Amino acid sequence: MAATKDHDAAAALAAFHESRAGVRGLVESGVNAVPPIFLTASPQPQSSPPTPAAFSIPAVDFSLPRSDTVALVRAAARSCGFFHAINHGVPSGTVASAITAARAFHEQPRAARSAFYSMEPVGAVAYSTIPNAPQQGAPVLPWRDTLRVRFGPGEPDLGRLPAACRDALREYQRSLTAFGKEMAGLLSEALGVGAERLEEAMRVEGWLMACHYYPPCPEPERVVGSLEHTDPSLFTVLAQDGVGGLQVRRGDGGAGGEWVDVAPVNGALLVNIGDVLKQAVSNDELKSVEHRMVIKSTQDARVSIALFFNPAKRGASDHFGPLPELVTAEKPAQYRSFTVPEFMSSRREYGHSRSSIERFKMSSGQ
Repeated sequence: MAATKDHDAAAALAAFHESRAGVRGLVESGVNAVPPIFLTASPQPQSSPPTPAAFSIPAVDFSLPRSDTVALVRAAARSCGFFHAINHGVPSGTVASAITAARAFHEQPRAARSAFYSMEPVGAVAYSTIPNAPQQGAPVLPWRDTLRVRFGPGEPDLGRLPAACRDALREYQRSLTAFGKEMAGLLSEALGVGAERLEEAMRVEGWLMACHYYPPCPEPERVVGSLEHTDPSLFTVLAQDGVGGLQVRRGDGGAGGEWVDVAPVNGALLVNIGDVLKQAVSNDELKSVEHRMVIKSTQDARVSIALFFNPAKRGASDHFGPLPELVTAEKPAQYRSFTVPEFMSSRREYGHSRSSIERFKMSSGQ
């Protein structure tokens, strides 16, 4: 019987991908119940129970004097791992145009967007419903379609994208490149190692963009937009509409951590620290926090754009570990050095939670 169920699930999954319509296609078809390949083992809570203390993601004002902005970045990156960047210098029209373009791509007629459907990038572009990393009791698929765009190295081949979408996303990436460079400098100063240190150590780049589309769902409590995970990046910058659904885990992590909603802030970009910066480079000075997406609406689709800032040095000979300036007798290196291919292999094997980076933790005897 188990073998039959596994076969049926595999067949249903294959049929879903062969349709090349994504989750949006299910909504267009008028589905009124969630197919089993999306179902969670048990209903997912849509928000955390009320708590005595209110919780809000810190805000960092980029228009303040540099020393004040650095202090705010330091406090947020050490305490929460997430913060809203306000007065960040990226034109509001550029952000709004990118969100509109991402929505327009996902809401094209089925025949138009299905031409892009591929589980692997074709050139610089891929559109698909990306399966969750396998975990016990987890859904096979998230209630989410994703357009992935790779902007480098070199000049990206974005010719397959519709012109309006292509131009808006390219302009957004260009604007975010300048913001990311400033962000890297602020984080470097927040660590007390000088404004150019991160750039010198790994040449920070923002080449990979994920334009996520979370369609409305007839049974939102029975699906997830994404499972709990940490980002593999140095840091991630997120633009989003006002629908909401992002949650972060408060506390020290683990199954007992409390999930809380992150309300969108109009005009802000959301920055979060990734595993490579938190664990490896900062020597555990900063926090990389587990987060997830829950579906909030039976009527409204959510759109977000994540730009992942990663080391440009990604070869098998490029090793990353705690910056020497952050290793002391009182706080020795917490992680051994590793390469990006080694780290990504760990993510594939152990999943997208903090357990993948913990594999590189130094034992007390080392």
